[in-house]
Amino acid sequence: MKDTLIKFKQHPKYSTILNWSKLISVTGGAQILLQAIGFLSGILIIRLLPVEEYALYTLANTMLGTMTVLADGGISTGVMAQGAKVWKEKEKLGMVLSTGLDLRRKFAIGSLVVATPILIYLLYHNGASWLTTVLIVLSLIPAFFAALSDTLLEIVPKLHQDILPLQKNQVAVGLGRLLLTTLTIFIFPWAFIAILASGIPRILGNIKLKKIAHQFADKDQKSDPVIKSEIMQMVKKILPGAIYYCVSGQITIWLISIFGKIESVAQLGALGRFAVLLSLFNVIVGTLIIPRYARLIEEKALLLKRFIQILFLLAILMCAFTVLTYLFSDQLLWILGENYYGLRDELVLNIAGTCVGLIGGVCFALYTSRGWVINPVFSISISVISIAAGAFLFNVGSLYGVLLFNLFLAAVQVVLHGGYCLIKIINIK
Repeated sequence: MKDTLIKFKQHPKYSTILNWSKLISVTGGAQILLQAIGFLSGILIIRLLPVEEYALYTLANTMLGTMTVLADGGISTGVMAQGAKVWKEKEKLGMVLSTGLDLRRKFAIGSLVVATPILIYLLYHNGASWLTTVLIVLSLIPAFFAALSDTLLEIVPKLHQDILPLQKNQVAVGLGRLLLTTLTIFIFPWAFIAILASGIPRILGNIKLKKIAHQFADKDQKSDPVIKSEIMQMVKKILPGAIYYCVSGQITIWLISIFGKIESVAQLGALGRFAVLLSLFNVIVGTLIIPRYARLIEEKALLLKRFIQILFLLAILMCAFTVLTYLFSDQLLWILGENYYGLRDELVLNIAGTCVGLIGGVCFALYTSRGWVINPVFSISISVISIAAGAFLFNVGSLYGVLLFNLFLAAVQVVLHGGYCLIKIINIK
């Protein structure tokens, strides 16, 4: 036994396996804690908010995601790609970060102008009073402004694989949200209070996040026109797709809010709480895999091998997650409360769609981290055709139908982005 252990330690892959085990245990452990905290906060909100208030909360959070994507427009992808080239040089990395933050602030104005009227319409259409609508819109401001910087600031420690401080900060933000939610939602069961309880801790967490990022990126550097031009070249290619994904990514909520009942909006939002648990895999991939894939040398065999390894492992994990959801669907629905009993098939469909969508998102992240950008005309055309076909095939006015529609769209995206990434790798000379 002792000889076997010695041989194992002497194996050339031993140090690599040990290093990855440590990284995954640190990242995975923190993310399990973080997701558990977020899940508890979400369940509190689901159980304590009336169905109508939770429907409005779901619409507001959906629009927050849209606003964040519009304010990014591919900037974070550009910062990752440019930062990967100079990640060892503090001053140059500082210039990349400053340039990205400057662009984000400018894009935020356009995002607000576009998204706010749509949110106001959706809230009013689903029975919110004008006072409630204004309060919900104002409550989104802290979370939105936090989102402008936190995803860019996180790129710096991710490139340096300085994971532990980043995870500690995320856990602190999650605990802050849980504490505020617990203290407020029992007394004030309103959607805008729950949104504020989520946004305020993110603002405070960004103060710490800046300190973490500035250890590796010079905070005194200014926006650089050359780097700005490089990032904008990528933004011009990604932005049309990002605008489309703002619509397609939230289309299930929008369709059910317009053509369905307000109870269906709340049910879709509640079922989505379990899908949030999948962000554990997304964060691990985004923190450990994507930055390392971005740093790989331009070698066809190596890139293809890593691409297949990542997708194969991810597919196994997603299948396992879906099967477990099916086996324990009754117990999971009990957690949500009596308003959501009887949604067993819908729960499994929602998880399956999210799993497939996550795989498509990872494919997209893999090739954009290399600076590859699919022709937006082609990708949007394929996606629009798939939306039209899905709307024809499925009853988007019902919860079950809109979840089938979502699964169909996610499958198309896997084929589109996975195929494009594979083609780009194969064409490397």
